[in-house]
Amino acid sequence: MISGTIDRNEFLRTADRYRPELIAHCYRMVGSVHEAEDLVQETYLRAWRGWESFEQRSTARAWLYRIATNLCLTAVAHQQRRVLPSGIGPTSADPDSPFATGTSDPLWIELFPNRLYETAGDDPAEIAVSRSTLRLALIASLQHLPPRQRAVFILREVLSYPAAEVADILGTTVAAVKSALQRARATLDELAPVDDAVPEPDSPQARAVLDRYMAAFENADIPALTELLRDDATLESVPLGTSLAGKDRCIARLAQVIGTTAGRYRMHPTIVNGQPTAVAYRREHPDSPFTLFAVVVLAVDAHQVTGITSYQDPAMINRFDLVGQRHD
Repeated sequence: MISGTIDRNEFLRTADRYRPELIAHCYRMVGSVHEAEDLVQETYLRAWRGWESFEQRSTARAWLYRIATNLCLTAVAHQQRRVLPSGIGPTSADPDSPFATGTSDPLWIELFPNRLYETAGDDPAEIAVSRSTLRLALIASLQHLPPRQRAVFILREVLSYPAAEVADILGTTVAAVKSALQRARATLDELAPVDDAVPEPDSPQARAVLDRYMAAFENADIPALTELLRDDATLESVPLGTSLAGKDRCIARLAQVIGTTAGRYRMHPTIVNGQPTAVAYRREHPDSPFTLFAVVVLAVDAHQVTGITSYQDPAMINRFDLVGQRHD
């Protein structure tokens, strides 16, 4: 029970355990982890202020999701869509082409730190669902949906809220919710079809692929990278806007980055957006220190790399630094 037996402070302390999943929810809606954290902070502020209006017609969790979802809808109504490079122009046939076309000042999708959600609990099924619904390809595809369709899809398909409760959250009808979900599914099936063969990022298969990628990069081993990438692999780079498709084009770009000398890079494994990830450090000279260079998120199947998304903007990757700004 809440009303009459739990005061406002105790309620918010209890409700704070939902903060990690609310951040993940808002991130799916807006594509920005910084904005998601701000929206969740505002959610709790409004919950505090609106305590007297809270009635036990729903759970505390549902009430918080109602506030957060409507804050997200307001936020996305007043900003441009966040994208990955592949979402603002055609993939390039030229590995030397540095910028994607379509907009001069894109608003990029941000990376989501694994620790923000998985500290919420250790239920393997819950973690698996969270990871699969935080993958970059899905987050990018969600941004193509109209905001209310996006909210319906996330509330119904990710969080498994009944249609009637979603209708109540959004102030609409059950029929409208079902219609919006149908349209959202059709769009997402076209943009980001589900691949059931994708291994969990900490599975032996995914970790083996990540280890091979990191070793090849550190050793400037282009033949090993060529063997590792699938023929239809893609490569994207934020904020450069690079968007390449096909193994040969990807390898040509990677060869430019790696060079011919081993030891220029050091990489550390982690999980970002529910995907195996390498945090890359680079040094300019053999006697210079390593500094944070990029966060490289991999899409993999059981044996090969199918996609590479590299983030190099310091403002977007500093929070992912695993060993400090310098690595000796």
